Amino acid sequence: MDPGMNHLLKWGIENSSTAAPSPDAPPPRPIDPAVLQAIFGGPSDADLMRQSMAAIISPEITLDNKLTAFDNFEQLIESIDNANNLEPLGLWTPLVELLKNEEGQLRRMAAWCVGTAVQNNEKAQERALVMGALPALVKMVIEEADENIRRKALYALSSEMRNYQPATDEAVKGLPERLWTEGHIDATDMEAVDRFIAKLRERN
Repeated sequence: MDPGMNHLLKWGIENSSTAAPSPDAPPPRPIDPAVLQAIFGGPSDADLMRQSMAAIISPEITLDNKLTAFDNFEQLIESIDNANNLEPLGLWTPLVELLKNEEGQLRRMAAWCVGTAVQNNEKAQERALVMGALPALVKMVIEEADENIRRKALYALSSEMRNYQPATDEAVKGLPERLWTEGHIDATDMEAVDRFIAKLRERN
């Protein structure tokens, strides 16, 4: 029997007694929403990720609704499995492009999502690097006037660099000499990465 159907049957048996409930009996155990989704259908996380990105890039959607969709997208990719699905779903390309969007709030959310996706996730770090996220983040950190946006870009850059040497090397190489004069950074040296990010935070 399908595991989801078996779970539903078990739940039904547990909660189908016709006898009057004892005052000391525990409350009925709720059924897992994921099981209901699997049995009766409904959007998967992949569907929700695609729908969110479609809303974010649609010219028909208001900025407020785009930001709501972006917030939903960020929550979805907190799951490492969903973050790793960005590549097969073709969502890295629009996400990286949004780092360059003329609307600052969309740039902020895009940086936040990149940071969430790559945090402690080497597969996503590799994808972000290949897709060109790092130069866009460095540019935001150096040139962005809005400090709220810069903070998200710094968060994303920090997450991309930690324990991933190719991104760390690329970040150091992409900076003007006035911002970093210490040369090579070991990506596994958290104190060195912290010094690098602190120097960028100062931006002078």
